[in-house]
Amino acid sequence: MGIIYFEKKMINEMNFFKKISIKKVQEFWDRRPCNIRHSPKPVGTREYFDEVEKRKYFVEPHIPRFAQFERWKGKKVLEIGCGIGTDMINFARAGAYVTAVELSKKSLEIARKRAEVYGLQNRIKFYHGNAEELSKFVPIEPYDLIYSFGVIHHTPNPENVIKEIKKYCHKNTEVKIMVYNRFSWKVFWILLKFGKLRFWDWKRIIARYSEAQEGSPVTYTFTKKEIERLLRKSGFRVKEIWIDHIFPYDIKNYIRYKYVKVWYFRILPKKIFRWLEKHIGWHICVTAEPIFT
Repeated sequence: MGIIYFEKKMINEMNFFKKISIKKVQEFWDRRPCNIRHSPKPVGTREYFDEVEKRKYFVEPHIPRFAQFERWKGKKVLEIGCGIGTDMINFARAGAYVTAVELSKKSLEIARKRAEVYGLQNRIKFYHGNAEELSKFVPIEPYDLIYSFGVIHHTPNPENVIKEIKKYCHKNTEVKIMVYNRFSWKVFWILLKFGKLRFWDWKRIIARYSEAQEGSPVTYTFTKKEIERLLRKSGFRVKEIWIDHIFPYDIKNYIRYKYVKVWYFRILPKKIFRWLEKHIGWHICVTAEPIFT
């Protein structure tokens, strides 16, 4: 009964977003690639990329812990949705051979420039395309790690991406993905601030305000059980799953590159804040392995 309920629930959510074209998603991310404003320096310079990385991992320090960059030295890594290449460059810098896939042409252009700036272009292959159709444009071969951080919840059919990923696995492949958590502080904050608690329209409201650039066409949220079941349905077994990340900074100061916490997070003891991050954080970090019969 649980599987039937899950499938019906996911079908309802898919029906909400399936009318959105992948072209509309691409256009959204081409207008403002993720993290592109993490530095005021000229885009494409070494100083720019250094500041983007520093800011990203300062605000989201759980990413290096999740990705474990050094672990993949000499290994083959497939990144689904490399964006402007912050994690990508750290895999390559650590000695991995990276295949980077990205839907946004603008983001991919910046990621290519990043590889050139750091002299790591020989370690990275770039592919532009829709990850829901991955095997149509990326040669099928086994990878040691398949990594996708904050990507598959922005495509109209996330289950199609997971099915495609399976084609690139060998028996020891590790899959690491991050998706957004439905039962999170961020969802509550969005509904309170922008939605005026209009819970009946939560899918549209969450999608619209989920990113720094307002108006994301597609943003799914998941519970831990839902993402586990979605992976299981496509032939994966979850090895580890945990929640992290609450953004504590005042946005008006943050966009001016000042890290000032909002008042209620300033008075909150650090231990309590970390407890909240682990229970109602925005990111569900999942490590899984393929099941072969």
